[in-house]
Formats: sequence, structure tokens, C-alpha cells
Amino acid sequence: MKLSGRGRGCCAGGSRERGPPPRSPFVHQLRFSPLEKAKIAFMTLTLFPIRLFFAAFMMLLAWPFAFIASMGSDEQELEKPLSWWRKIVDILLKAIMRMMWLAGGFHWINVKGRRALPAEAAILTVAPHSSYFDAIPVTMTFASIVMKAESKDIPVWGTLIKYIRPVFVSRSDQDSRRKTVEEIKRRAQSDGKWPQIMIFPEGTCTNRSCLITFKPGAFIPGVPVQPVVLRYPNKLDTITWTWQGPGAFEILWLTLCQFHNSVEIEFLPVYVPSEEERKNPVLYANNVRRVMAEALGVPVTDYTFEDCQLALAEGQLRLPSDTCLLEFAKLVRSLGLKPETLEDDLNKYAASAMKMKKEKVDLKEFSAYLEFPVSQTLESMFALFDENEDGVIDIREFVVALSVVCKPSKTLETIQLAFQLYQSEGGTVTEEDLGHILKTAMGVSQIDVTHLFRAVDEEEKGKITYDDFYTFAVLHPHFAEEYLYADQVGADSGLETSSLSAPNGICTDFSPDNSADRRKPLQKKLN
Repeated sequence: MKLSGRGRGCCAGGSRERGPPPRSPFVHQLRFSPLEKAKIAFMTLTLFPIRLFFAAFMMLLAWPFAFIASMGSDEQELEKPLSWWRKIVDILLKAIMRMMWLAGGFHWINVKGRRALPAEAAILTVAPHSSYFDAIPVTMTFASIVMKAESKDIPVWGTLIKYIRPVFVSRSDQDSRRKTVEEIKRRAQSDGKWPQIMIFPEGTCTNRSCLITFKPGAFIPGVPVQPVVLRYPNKLDTITWTWQGPGAFEILWLTLCQFHNSVEIEFLPVYVPSEEERKNPVLYANNVRRVMAEALGVPVTDYTFEDCQLALAEGQLRLPSDTCLLEFAKLVRSLGLKPETLEDDLNKYAASAMKMKKEKVDLKEFSAYLEFPVSQTLESMFALFDENEDGVIDIREFVVALSVVCKPSKTLETIQLAFQLYQSEGGTVTEEDLGHILKTAMGVSQIDVTHLFRAVDEEEKGKITYDDFYTFAVLHPHFAEEYLYADQVGADSGLETSSLSAPNGICTDFSPDNSADRRKPLQKKLN
């Protein structure tokens, strides 16, 4: 698979007007100069513990006020205007939360534009979502948010969450997503009786290099929304918390070690949907995303939360940040291959490829092989594998890439299938074959497998079987880090991953399963 020319690899799905994002939106890397390292060390010993203590104290101070104000509140009372004493509690809590952010180095918060009244826009759509520090506009407005039901049981934090009257999504209730959308519609159509709902439509954190696909849940009610964009114009980005990069505590530590942290919150004009947008939430979401991307000066891309899961699959092969497989996964979805039948499709295509042996195919033959008509999507997929731009591709590479997308955590199953496709009559593959296999499985243009092949080929036969490779992989489960990444991927790939066990960010996805944008996860659920 190639990274240049037609079908330009990882981010070809970005905005055509602005060009593709420069890197994967799910990767964040931090590099420090010697001076910055010395500064962090000094701040760790001096300012960091003071700030951490003061921020924790502010949160604990807010708890009794939130607890008292939340007691005995029924739904009818919540829809009434705040009583005088609750207004006082509201002001006190906002002041306490502002002091908490002040303790974190957010000395001033730059707010642009005018926040719409609830009657003007019942829903605030916030992007890009890149960190738990995105809670700043939540604490400034006390708008309701969509949260997992389990959040209300978290000590202290759960009480603060309940105070802002969130919409809870329950994992134990299979019908919860539909109920959540119905509740949002009910609140949004209450003529301003309920507080505004603040939603992060991306559904997960990115590095702010682009806006990924918006989930349609916020747009299903068909009511006007107010787009809100966030910026963190800091010289050193310690704010961003993505799937590949520094973990949650490391981000907190590094941010509190900065003397000052800047944040900008811009309220854009209210977006009133057309009749067509009211009927089509996906179109509505895409158009609002385009407006927000223009305000931010960043491209849009069709990557989704499921692509994020693919990037973080827990197999022996971790995908590098410049992988083409995210683009390939997007094209697989766009082509119309259904997630629920993808494994059956894989088996069918693999069997067909084995009968074709090493025969290469042109675009017309590729179309017949997939049983899909020639289209722009099919041409883009074909171009990803047309490495030499000679109009033909090796069909085996498509099957290997599809196996990775279908079973991202099952590396050895993909490699076994690849061996079956590439092996000679004696059941062996050469170093060149192994290079093709791993290059495709990782979605990169070049890879050096010499060290790995020699380690597997202990008898120096110049060829190996799958049994040889499997035995080696069992004895060396981290063979990729030892023999592949260390040599060619290196520090620039963003392969360091955080140990998150749940989707990062503060706004859970609640889009209904039957929505046009909903995809089945390609691996076990991370939340």
C-alpha cells in the first residue's frame, strides 16, 4: 500500500478544499527540549503539588453545595425557573469551578461571541473534543451534558454531574440510546424550560488537526443548534489526550507544570436547519461540522470513532500513525460492505484470491471480484493498492488489509491467512513475501523485515513456514517492537499508547444503533 500519489494514504478522506490532515487525528506526540525538561522538573517539585492540592480542594468545596441543591429535585421542579437560593448556589458553584481552573494555570479564559438563550438554541455542539479540559465550558455554563449512567456513582464528581441535570446513557439498558435521543428531543422542544444541552458530537478525543465525523445524535431533534469551537493556543500542547499518546495523569501533571494555559471558547451564530436537514440528521451534522471547521481553519475527515478503535487494536502489530489502513477502513464502509457480514465477505474473497493465485487484476477485474460496480470509492480503494501506478494490483494485498480491518486484534490469524495466500507449493514464503505481508498488514509503503526474517529462519534456509513464524511469535510476543518498530517506525510513529480502558473524553456516544452513521465496532468494546 502506498502513501503518495493517487489515494494518498492515511488522510485522503479530508476536505478537498483544504487538503487532508497532516497526521492521524488519534495520535498525539510530545517532545521536550532540555530547557523544557528542566522547567518541568522544577515545576514538579514546586508548583505542581500546590496546584493539585488547591484544585482538589476546590472540587471538594463544591460538593456540599451541589449535594444540597440536588436534593429532592423532581422533574417538574427542574423545568421551573431557578429559585432565588438555587441561583445563589449556581453562582457560588461557578465561582468555585473557576477557581479550580485558575489553580490549573488557566488564568483567564477568552470567550468570543454570544451564547444563545435556551429558547434560541437548545443544543450546544462543541468541537474539537480533545481533552477532559474541555469540561471548562461545561462548568462555565452549567449546561446539561450526555453522560454514562455509571458516572453519577463516582464520589464527589458524581454529585457535581447530577447537579447540571445530565442526560444519562445506561450500558445495561439495550434501548438506552433510543431513550436518550427521545429525552434530548423532549428537552430541546421544551421552549427553553430545560437548560441547554452541551454535546461533543465527535464522540471521542482527537488532536485537533481536523474534525472527524460527527455522530448524528445531537442533530436528530432537528432543532437549531449553536456551534461552539474550542482552541488551546499554547506553545507546548500538554492539553491533548488522545488514544495514542500521553495518558490521563501524565496530561494532568504536564499541564499543571505549565505556568500559564490558554483556552479560547467561541460561540458561533446559531445554525437553523433547513427542512432537508431536519429530515436528514447526517446531512445536518456534516453541514454544522463544515461551518465549525471553517471557523477553526482545519479540514474535515470521514474518520470515525470506530477508526480510532482500529488504530488502537491490541494485536501484536500496532498500526503506525501514517498507516493507510484507516483510509482503507473508511473506503470499506463507503463501498457498502456491512460490518455484520464482513467476516463472511473476507472468507469469500480469500477463497477467491487463492484460486487466482498470484494473478494481478485491473480495475474492471477488481470490480467483478468484489461484485461492486466501478465507482469513485472503488477507484480510490484500487488506487491504495496500485503502488506502481501501472493500473494493476495484487489481489492478495486487498485480502490481507481486509483481514486487519475485520479482525484488528487477531494479528496471527491475519498472518496465517496471508501465508496461505503467498506460500509456495511447499508451504513456505520468502523474505520478500514476508515484507509484502507485513507492509500490507501495517498499511505502510516500506518496511524492512530482514532482522525479523533471519530471527525466524534459524536454519538459514531462505524460506519459512507459518509454523515457524507462529512458534517464533509465541516465544517472542513483542516481535514487532523488537524487530520492526525499533528499526523503522521509531519515535516519529506515535506508537506510545495510553492504557485507557474506556473511550476518552467527557461526552459518551448515544447515537441510536439504527442511525445511518452508526457502525458496528471492529473489535471488542472499549467502554
